[in-house]
Amino acid sequence: MENVPQTALSLRSLVTEDGNLQLLLKESPVPEPGDDEVVVRIEATPINPSDQATLIAPADVSTGKTTGTGADTVYTAKVRPGLESRVKPRIGKPLAMGNEGAGIVVKAGSSKAAQALLGKTVAVMDGALYCQYRKVNVMQCMPLNEGTSARDGASCFVNPLTALGFVETMRSEGFKAIVHTAAASNLGQMLNRICLNDGIDLVNIVRKPEQVELLKSQGAKYVLNSNDENFSRDLTAAIEATGAYVAFDAIGGGDLGSRILTCMEKAALKDTELPGPYGSNTFKQLYVYGSLDLSPTVINRNFGFSWGVNAWLLTPFIQKVGPEKTQQLQKRVADELTTTFASHYSDEISLTDALKAEVVAEYSKQATGQKFLINPTL
Repeated sequence: MENVPQTALSLRSLVTEDGNLQLLLKESPVPEPGDDEVVVRIEATPINPSDQATLIAPADVSTGKTTGTGADTVYTAKVRPGLESRVKPRIGKPLAMGNEGAGIVVKAGSSKAAQALLGKTVAVMDGALYCQYRKVNVMQCMPLNEGTSARDGASCFVNPLTALGFVETMRSEGFKAIVHTAAASNLGQMLNRICLNDGIDLVNIVRKPEQVELLKSQGAKYVLNSNDENFSRDLTAAIEATGAYVAFDAIGGGDLGSRILTCMEKAALKDTELPGPYGSNTFKQLYVYGSLDLSPTVINRNFGFSWGVNAWLLTPFIQKVGPEKTQQLQKRVADELTTTFASHYSDEISLTDALKAEVVAEYSKQATGQKFLINPTL
């Protein structure tokens, strides 16, 4: 077994009293595992939108500057105007980042379950994974199939389980098809592959013509550009054809969610000659699971009285369905990790690179086709 160092680095995000957001590295002792714990050398951990919400979203990256080198590197940028009250509880608290990742178990506790993981490559979902070494409970580890690399397993929790969670939510609530926004994302492409494999109709909403072509090249039948002149007409027609009355929205801000509900209502009323004052009886559900647009969510109530708008998050979903269902979903992810649930990364960076102003400016864009992977071993 490898020689584990006494100390290691981890990344922190800090809001300061003078209105700045800082990214910095902290050196700490590598912990010893308890009986049911292991220490994982993290080799790959992605920068997901859910990470960026805390990592860098409050910062005006146009003001960003990097000082120092190596372990002393610090990135500093002004907090964006209007977000001061939102970040106030964070002032003076260096927060650990990184929801998921993968690596090799280099230390294990005395329990049989912990010892069984020693030397294995595992995926981890336990937070604070932008680091070189991480101590976690064995229950937070998912052993990867033989031959699977940490890079392949780094994103096997958040996006895959979220996409599968959408499908499980659809089924459990009695819907038969899905509307999904920001559909050309890594998660969106996974959801498209799941729906194609499982025979589920999926209405994909994107914002650019090239994203339409990308998804159609991957077999998607319904792909709509929300900036097209005939978007509402085409979305209504797609909902009529599929019966997609549940939507999962990654945008959050603006009125796109409201427009989707309006099109659902139009589809539901298609064959109704004289709708009553309360609209259709078809229940329409909008789940907001992301905040790519940080502006207020605008709801124009012109879609009757049979509807719901809720948040959707992975952790509450896992708690709701329970460990047995979660294990079933995880097994599917492990078995289809390099096919259905494959993630593609445009850039691989070190912990220090993640603090460089020009790199921060790039990964903060959250652009389709651009996904950053941190490799703390670099």
